[in-house]
Amino acid sequence: MMCRETAESMNRPSTQSVPGLGRVLLAGLALAALSGCATTSGGTEANPEDPWEGFNRGVFAFNDTLDRYALKPVAQGYHFVTPDPVETGVGNFFSNLGEIRTTLNSLLQGKGANAGASTGRFLINSTVGVLGIFDVASHMDLTAREEDFGQTLAVWGVDSGPYLVLPFLGPSTVRDTGGLPVDFYTYPVTYVEDDTVRYSLTGLRLVDTRAGLLDQEDLIRGDRYSFIRDTWLQRRRFEVSDGELGEDPFASDGFDLEGTDFDDAFAE
Repeated sequence: MMCRETAESMNRPSTQSVPGLGRVLLAGLALAALSGCATTSGGTEANPEDPWEGFNRGVFAFNDTLDRYALKPVAQGYHFVTPDPVETGVGNFFSNLGEIRTTLNSLLQGKGANAGASTGRFLINSTVGVLGIFDVASHMDLTAREEDFGQTLAVWGVDSGPYLVLPFLGPSTVRDTGGLPVDFYTYPVTYVEDDTVRYSLTGLRLVDTRAGLLDQEDLIRGDRYSFIRDTWLQRRRFEVSDGELGEDPFASDGFDLEGTDFDDAFAE
């Protein structure tokens, strides 16, 4: 049943605008789906939050292959040649751009204090912090919770829906996937008119994010797919509830997220 549903779903997206990429993507998804159906053929009980596990495992394998042979080697080279202060500055720069999205979603959620804090962080870091390269606001104890449109939908009462692994993007849910277009259009890099500059910034952000996870991969234990799914879902519940469910599960060294699974690396 899962294999038939997966095959039908792959026929829906239109890839006419980017035919080369579309063909590659559909071919990868086809192989991933077959792999996913085989993975779950052992009759293990499905996680109620992951009813599409067969398909998800296939896409997970597809993403993992891309990471192993493309993204991870580039990230390792970047990490090797880039001094730590520079790497930190790059991460700060992209994080600062995300403050705009946090401000807008905080306002949509009625969180005025968080919106004010995020706005203050953006103004301080963009000026005193030299375009966000230096996180001056954090040294001033000015912090804000990151917010995205998926969290906004949750505040508005939209159910998360099933867990979903997206090609290239990694872990998500149906609700969070629906919020990706808004997140994309509220990220400043989207509006850079020069294609070369825009693609270069997006690529640098992805590689920098991946490089930040290199030292943590060995912490994954057991089945990689299940570990990443369960910790990601727990982390997402933590973010949506503003920490009311307890401590951040990713704050300790006992948890980690696989490098291929960036919930918004390409979403912005």
